[in-house]
Amino acid sequence: VQLVESGGGSVQTGGSLSLSCVGSPTTYSGSCMGWWRQEPGKQRENIAAIFRGSGSPYVAASVKGRFLISQDNAKNTLYLHMSSLRPEDTAMYYCASRTKGPCGGVPSIVEYDYWGLGTQVTVS
Repeated sequence: VQLVESGGGSVQTGGSLSLSCVGSPTTYSGSCMGWWRQEPGKQRENIAAIFRGSGSPYVAASVKGRFLISQDNAKNTLYLHMSSLRPEDTAMYYCASRTKGPCGGVPSIVEYDYWGLGTQVTVS
C-alpha cells in the first residue's frame, strides 16, 4: 500500500476532523491527488483534488465552504480538513494519486492509478 490514510473517527454533527494521506516518493509525485468518499452501496464520490504546480484546488459543491484540501510536500502528505460535519458526510474516505500523465482537469475515478485503503468517518 503506497497511500495511507488516517485521521478518521466518530464525531458529532457540527464537529471537525482532519484526514491525512501519506504517500511514497512514487505515489506522492503524481500530477494531482484527490480525496473521494463512499457510502455502502453507493458510488464513490469525488470530494476534492489538488494539482501539482498550478491551478486552484477542486472542492465538490456538496462540501464547499466546509472542507479544505491541502498538502505538505516536505512530508509527502495530503490533507482534508473537514468542519461543520453532517451525518450525510458519513462514509469511507479515500485518497488517490494520478502519476501516469498530466491532470487536464478534475480527474475521474479511472484516471487515478493509486488508492489508499480508506479511513472511516462517522458523523452522528
